[in-house]
Amino acid sequence: MKRTLIYISFSSLFLFSCGMGKNAANKTPKPAGETLLESYCSSDEYLSNNDYFRSTGIGESMDQMTANKKARSNAQSELAKTIKSVMQIVGDNYVKSSEVNNKEELTETFQEMSRTIVDQELVGAVKICEKYTKTAEGNYKCYMALELSGSDILAKYNAKLSSDDQIKADYNYETFKETFDQEMKKLEEEQKK
Repeated sequence: MKRTLIYISFSSLFLFSCGMGKNAANKTPKPAGETLLESYCSSDEYLSNNDYFRSTGIGESMDQMTANKKARSNAQSELAKTIKSVMQIVGDNYVKSSEVNNKEELTETFQEMSRTIVDQELVGAVKICEKYTKTAEGNYKCYMALELSGSDILAKYNAKLSSDDQIKADYNYETFKETFDQEMKKLEEEQKK
């Protein structure tokens, strides 16, 4: 009788604790005064990866087209920052690994190319997501995600670097591409965190 009672007690305790753990894991307490919002065009599929630079933007206005323009502008701005940052690291790492006499001049040339190429390429950014909502105030809200192909950016850099007389003699495409690929992998890993 005593064993049966102990067995029932342990079984009940086990079942009760398993049920509590499940409910506790599924129901995280909501912080006071906060509401969970759904943000469109911003899931993992809209993050940069090995192949694409991606960014999102939100725009709000009384006019739907103005909301669209604001969202696109915000997404392009984020895209430009990401590309410039990655390409600056690629340029710096490439210059460090190469045996060029005037590394400072080469670094400056890379930075100048980065500004030019990014500005030119942003025009061709592809829209991969666009959603609209209407706010309680009656405004339009546009959510947008854009992407640019990493290989297209790399090709533009290659064309520019190959045609630059100062760099052409010391430029090695394979080393540059390897450095670029490494940074794209790092970008993908950072965005998954």
